[in-house]
Amino acid sequence: MSASPFGRVTASEAELFTLSLWQLVKEDWIAHGRDWTKPGFRAVAVHRFGVWTMKIKSKFVRAPFSILYKMLFRKVRNTYGIELPFTVQLGRRVIIEHQGGIVIHGYASIGDESIIRQGVTLGNRYLNRPLDAPKLGKRVNVGAGAKIFGDITVGDDVNIGANAVVLSNVPARATAVGIPAKIINSDNHHKFDIGELSQL
Repeated sequence: MSASPFGRVTASEAELFTLSLWQLVKEDWIAHGRDWTKPGFRAVAVHRFGVWTMKIKSKFVRAPFSILYKMLFRKVRNTYGIELPFTVQLGRRVIIEHQGGIVIHGYASIGDESIIRQGVTLGNRYLNRPLDAPKLGKRVNVGAGAKIFGDITVGDDVNIGANAVVLSNVPARATAVGIPAKIINSDNHHKFDIGELSQL
C-alpha cells in the first residue's frame, strides 16, 4: 500500500481510501444535520474533493479539478474563515460547528466524529519546526477558541475546553482546560499540568 504524506498509511486511512467521494460527503452531510448550507459542511466537502482530486494519476486529467479545488478552497477560507487544506488527515463524520478563525495545519490529523468549533487553531509551535502538527484521536470535542500546538497527540474521547491552550499530549478520555491547559482526571477530578504526565 502506498504511503501518505505523513508516512505509512494507517488502518483508518485505508478505510477512507475504500470509500467513494460521494459516500464520504453524504456521511458529512448527515453529520452536519443534513444542511448543505452550513459553512462547516462546505469546508469539509471541499476538503474531500481536494483529496479525491489529488488521487487522479494523470496530470492532464487532474489539472482542471485541481484549479477548481483551489478556487473552492480560497472561497471557503475567505468567506467562512475556515482553513482546511486537503493535506489534513481528516477522519469520517468530522463536524465543524459554526465558522470564523478556524485554522488547521496542513499536516494535522483529526479522528472520526471529532468536533471543531469557531476560533480553533491546530498548528505548529516552533518556527524552526514548521511541519510539526497535532494529531487528534477519535471523538475529540474541541471547544471554541481552543489552540492546540506542536507535534502532540490528543487521545480518543478527549474534551478540550473553550479557549484552552494545549501544548502537550492529552490522554484518552481526559478533559483539558485553561492556559496553559491542565488535565482533569475523569476518575477523581484531580487537576495537574499536562507537563506532569511524563512523570506519572
